[in-house]
Amino acid sequence: MSRRSANLCLLFAGIIWGMGFIAQQTAMENVGPMLFMTLRFLLATLVVIPFALWERSKDATSTAPLPPLRATVKQAILVGLLFFSTMALQQVGLLVTTVTSAGFLTGLYVIIVPIMVLIILRQKQHWVIWPGSAMAMIGIFLLGGGGLSGLNQGDILVIIGAFIGAGHIVLMGYSVQKYGRPVQTALIQFAVAGIISLIAHLIFANNSFTAAIEPAANFSIILLAAPEILYGGIFAGGLAFTLMAIGQRYTSEADAAILLSSEALFAALFAAILLGERLDTAGYMGCFLIFAAILIVQLLPGRITNKASKSI
Repeated sequence: MSRRSANLCLLFAGIIWGMGFIAQQTAMENVGPMLFMTLRFLLATLVVIPFALWERSKDATSTAPLPPLRATVKQAILVGLLFFSTMALQQVGLLVTTVTSAGFLTGLYVIIVPIMVLIILRQKQHWVIWPGSAMAMIGIFLLGGGGLSGLNQGDILVIIGAFIGAGHIVLMGYSVQKYGRPVQTALIQFAVAGIISLIAHLIFANNSFTAAIEPAANFSIILLAAPEILYGGIFAGGLAFTLMAIGQRYTSEADAAILLSSEALFAALFAAILLGERLDTAGYMGCFLIFAAILIVQLLPGRITNKASKSI
């Protein structure tokens, strides 16, 4: 897969996630956050199983040396633990904050990821990453209203989740680039997140202090939230996160962070269309800057490489 195709996979994942914020919030009108995550990620696991089997069959016919399966699975479990942590904080945060704010604050990972890659993995980044990250960060800041005053508890949880989410992006990229098997990695992360969510649901639903926000599961409330569960599991889960895993195999973690930050733009767009949340002038300027950052990261490195090759 070419770098450009990989980046398009990541951009498409961002679009799907933008709509996913709507599903995440409206689902909790009927079900608790942990039950929603349980159903969403177990459904995503089922959706991805056929593609993981197909990937495994390709491995069986490959003549190239394969990485040890045990190491791949162990790494994928760590990815799943980070994945659950960031998604749980985001999901609970949406009980209090708005979709637009959650999309904005989640996008903080766009500047954290390249710093993590530089410090932890000691990998140099293409120079365009830094202005691209800065543009995306300013765009996300403007999209969120141009200020951080008045943060509520939900916002704080989403911010913490953004830091963990940056670690998830870095570890996912490292794993799929080192071991391959991006679909298997996505499958394991869904299974890990779904199982932990189920355990958390059973604990919180049977605790008098948390039962108000995490009611016990029953068929009627699950049926009411079925559209959001299906979208969250099939599209925002199985499809988008698998596209993320595949895309990260062929592009850098910093590129991925900028492209995935488009979820903030699309979260605001879909919130305006479906929930009546409105953007001001600063918000529209933020949208423009995020879009410009995506174009710079997508197009400029290739143009520089082409010019260099022509001059040789």
